[in-house]
Amino acid sequence: MGKEVRVFGLAGLFADRFGRVAGLPRTHDLRSELRMDYQDVDAAVSEMLRTLSPHIAEDWTVQAGPLEWSCWQTAAHIGHDLLAYAGQLAAQPTDAYLPFDLSVRPTASPAQVLQAVTACGGLLSSVLATASPTVRAWHWGPCDPEGFAAMGVAETVLHTHDITQGLAVDWLPPTALSAAVLDRLFPDAPPGDPVHVLLWCTGREELDGLPRRTSWTWNAARSD
Repeated sequence: MGKEVRVFGLAGLFADRFGRVAGLPRTHDLRSELRMDYQDVDAAVSEMLRTLSPHIAEDWTVQAGPLEWSCWQTAAHIGHDLLAYAGQLAAQPTDAYLPFDLSVRPTASPAQVLQAVTACGGLLSSVLATASPTVRAWHWGPCDPEGFAAMGVAETVLHTHDITQGLAVDWLPPTALSAAVLDRLFPDAPPGDPVHVLLWCTGREELDGLPRRTSWTWNAARSD
């Protein structure tokens, strides 16, 4: 969640909704008539579980990719942000985040942390499923439901990628979800493979000669 500036040292379902962009270079017109919603959050959480559940017996105290957090802390952070986004949409505050946080017991196992993330993802999905497109809630400005869906997906797939790096698991974010996140949150992103463009936009790798970013921001708030 935090402030938007960061510093870092299910094939069938995807094909049904994003088949036209999967595997193709990102372009704005391919996504112009598609909006992110609760189904995208469900898909991202399902992909996280599919990817990480086979590795719950491994050491989750190791560092998660480029982050300073451990894999355990990073997974708990995903749940924190999903819950925060759900709370914002439900209460629709206009000037700040709600004064509550997710607290995961330090004794929780990786499997239990993933269960907590699943619950938080379900809460965000449920709120998104019933939210009017005209609803606005604060995220450094007024943000629509699609923006919160996009941020929920981004937090889930990007931090899943961080965790897989820490656990030495070969995995990349899904192409279709990456393209959708770029379209909503990074409208000025360079062209290219959506997965690697998203990783570049969020400071996780270099891109075709472009140096790795040391700070970045996404555009979730909208004035309309």
